[in-house]
Amino acid sequence: MKLRLFALALLALLPLTACASSNAPVEGEDYDVIAGGQPFAPLTGQQKVEVVEVFGYVCIHCAHFEPQFEAWQKRQPASVRVTSVPAAFGGYWIPYAKAFYAAQQLGVLKQSHAAVFKALHDSHELPIQNASDQEIAGFYARFGPDPDKFAAAMESPQVAAQLDKARAFGMASGIRGTPTLVINGKYRITTVDPDDVLKVADFLIKRELAAAK
Repeated sequence: MKLRLFALALLALLPLTACASSNAPVEGEDYDVIAGGQPFAPLTGQQKVEVVEVFGYVCIHCAHFEPQFEAWQKRQPASVRVTSVPAAFGGYWIPYAKAFYAAQQLGVLKQSHAAVFKALHDSHELPIQNASDQEIAGFYARFGPDPDKFAAAMESPQVAAQLDKARAFGMASGIRGTPTLVINGKYRITTVDPDDVLKVADFLIKRELAAAK
């Protein structure tokens, strides 16, 4: 009888034990809800969830995170749209944010993205501070664009408008550092370990996909 009662007591405790061992992300610890948050851009077609990576080429943490994030991005279904948005904090962040949008405008973003991180943080072909448009454009020339054309794109009204949009999104989303992921404009992931960041992203994506059904 005592053995049976002990077994029943263990069964009664199982749900509590399961809850206690759960590693589900916690609001206020692993992510924050953004008051009045809005997506960076409207979702279209099959897209149900927007994941924005706010990053900076000059950020060493972003450079370290990029290969892992790129691999994770490739595993996402068509219902999840991943968008990189350069942080526009000011100072030496700005030239490379403009370069990101100029590369996008000229169709060389995909092939140049990882190379810019390496040029800044590994080979040091590019300076983190005080980089001129012509210096950056000279680097991008290896991917095809004429340096003068690339430099002109960096200073174009189109790039200026994109930079303003990136800056407004960063401010509205409460971005204070990079890399930071924002899910559907609603959730800002605050945990910093790269593995944990992606686990929290998976959790919030699953939540948003379920809510969209």
